[in-house]
Amino acid sequence: MTAHLSRRTLLGLVGAGAGAYLLSACSDDESGDPDGPQTINWWHIQNTEPMLPVWAAMAQEYQSAHSNVTVKIQPLENEAFKAKLTTATQAGDPPDLFQSWGGGVLKQQVDAGLVKDLTDDVEPWIGGLVPAALQPFTIDDRIYGVPFDVGMVGFWYNKDLFARAGITAMPTSWSGVLDVVRKLKAAGIVPIALAGKDKWPGHFYWAYLAMRIGGLGALQQAAKDKNFDTPDFVAAGERLKELVDLQPFQKGFLGAEYGSPDGQAATIGNGGAAMELMGQWAPSVQASSSTSKKGLGDKLGFFPFPAVDGGKGSASEVFGGGNGFAVGKDAPAATVDFLKSLLTADSQRRAAKTGAVLPTVKEAAPAISDPNSKVVAENLANATGFQLYLDQAYPPAVGQQVNDSVAELIAGNKSPAQVVKDVTQVAKSQ
Repeated sequence: MTAHLSRRTLLGLVGAGAGAYLLSACSDDESGDPDGPQTINWWHIQNTEPMLPVWAAMAQEYQSAHSNVTVKIQPLENEAFKAKLTTATQAGDPPDLFQSWGGGVLKQQVDAGLVKDLTDDVEPWIGGLVPAALQPFTIDDRIYGVPFDVGMVGFWYNKDLFARAGITAMPTSWSGVLDVVRKLKAAGIVPIALAGKDKWPGHFYWAYLAMRIGGLGALQQAAKDKNFDTPDFVAAGERLKELVDLQPFQKGFLGAEYGSPDGQAATIGNGGAAMELMGQWAPSVQASSSTSKKGLGDKLGFFPFPAVDGGKGSASEVFGGGNGFAVGKDAPAATVDFLKSLLTADSQRRAAKTGAVLPTVKEAAPAISDPNSKVVAENLANATGFQLYLDQAYPPAVGQQVNDSVAELIAGNKSPAQVVKDVTQVAKSQ
């Protein structure tokens, strides 16, 4: 959230405490002189261990090597970041360097003239990155952002709780997932943790089910036709409703956030639920959100979202995205060079060793040491297709409606047929 990682276009609220120290979005010095004093305002969402201190150290090292440059870092929780960035971009005043997941949100920023075209600046070194990771940041064959992380969404599970429920094999079909939920409930274990308040984690289920039922082509065609009112998308909602009807989520899930002390990640990290559907960042957020600050350790396992019986999609098609950075239109001259420093092989190795980042620099791949991260990387390497998070792939208003409508379905307030009608209505208005 990753999410997360906008991994999504929902608007959150900036808390009073966060609001007190938010920095101005524009640079203190916007000199075009590369040798003049420059201040880079950098907003990112790695606001917890393990990446928070890593980014801080890299910024300090860059400042030490460039006495004329000051890097002001603003770490923000995911939802607070999206709300603050929306306010800044609507005012035409984006930060100099900021978190991006690419896709439809980035395209909207490009169309509004808010971000820099980085194609020529990064040309000397961009060839060292995994090509697939660049796709969400490439618009009309031009590069408008650089990914530092790439990954996928899948099921993270507690091996001990699965064993206690007598589950010895991971499910290979959606009906198998439902059987796992039934076995966990029968053993008195909460099957799934979900951040109902944040909404974007719920859209992962509907999106994956739509992929497995209709195939990647159905998602692409829906975007092209601006029509989600098709049997495949209705069926995705019906399959999700099968899960919801089993009441698999933790108590109070509708009010739960993702990364808060009593949220989705903490519920998993503290052993309060058996599994969650989340991106590659899940283990690190589970750990940082847990009471022990260690999470589940070697008790944590991963399996990909399985096939749906009779579906046209393959279980080897993955859903996910990458975390990256875009550069604001008025960013000082040193910003792109600073971004380059974050994407060196050495910097990427340091990030990968935390277990929170799957590097995009090919040379850094051997630094992946976390066993679960290796499993995710293997799944990505063998993927036969890739779909960006729907609330990033589609225009922002469509993505937000997907999140909102799926949340209503999960809450029992909307039918599968109503969900697709809502999303289609917004898509056609774009």
